[in-house]
Amino acid sequence: MSAPAVPTVDPVALRRALGTFTTGVTVVTARDPDGREAGVTANSFSSVSLDPPLVLWSLNRRSASLPVFAASSHFAVHILAYDQEALSNRFARPATDKFASLDVKRGAGGAPLLDKVSALFQCRLAYQYDGGDHVILVGEIEDFLATGRPPLVFHGGAYALAARKDAVPPPHDIPLAPDFLGYLIGRCHYQFYGRLQPRLAAMGLSMEDHFIVSALGVAGPLAPADLAAAISYTGIDLSPDRLSAMAESKVLDRDCNGRIGLSPRGRQMFIAAMAAAKDVEQDVLADFAPDEAHLLTQMLSRLVARTDPGLPDLWTQG
Repeated sequence: MSAPAVPTVDPVALRRALGTFTTGVTVVTARDPDGREAGVTANSFSSVSLDPPLVLWSLNRRSASLPVFAASSHFAVHILAYDQEALSNRFARPATDKFASLDVKRGAGGAPLLDKVSALFQCRLAYQYDGGDHVILVGEIEDFLATGRPPLVFHGGAYALAARKDAVPPPHDIPLAPDFLGYLIGRCHYQFYGRLQPRLAAMGLSMEDHFIVSALGVAGPLAPADLAAAISYTGIDLSPDRLSAMAESKVLDRDCNGRIGLSPRGRQMFIAAMAAAKDVEQDVLADFAPDEAHLLTQMLSRLVARTDPGLPDLWTQG
């Protein structure tokens, strides 16, 4: 009797399906008795047991680092923090010395220890198992450290950031909040400016004047038509009367080519306004974890790019 046929599996589709499982990102390091060091990026890390404290991870049999890990008495697992994508990339690529220029300390068994990670586990190599095209390495935790730094995440073949999900729904006094993005963005804008406005007013700047000063502070002198185009998304009318009033108050100057720029007083106002806006930003983000603030910035930047009407990007001109 012939053996039953083994179903074929599309490796690309399988990898894509497995990639829907979100994981953290680790760098595992070791040093063997001959002094050879190894470090690899892995997202196969998993907890096995609390008593005894065991963890495991797997390494491809074709990896040039496998002989070092197989011969080492210990290995160290570093759960990377949200801002350590470059470190993940460094240890994911083949290199003769992945530790060059890094400030490393020595852990159990001489394993190199990396800094500023989210968590660190120093493990004694307890078991090695066959895992198909990988070797499964099980370690007993001898020491560990959790720094509280938010972790880097991997999902769908790309790096990602983890964001907390509130267990309770938004307050009922914001009836459109759950699914009306335009309302949320608009309300955030006006509430942000509601906090900033008194400080701008103390400088003698209206919200409209603030947009003009900000545009010129970032991009430098602009022709009137370019300045009008750059701030047109705000709905501000760049009328001759407005420009004249700002010139009379010694905020704006014109150069010999007719371009509009900031006067020395205007430059001081721009710096003060930016500092005030940064203070408000830090205040409104006080309850956000660093990775959440970073994620919010990335998402809003993508939204700006997606809704950009093709106006000049002042932030790339300065």
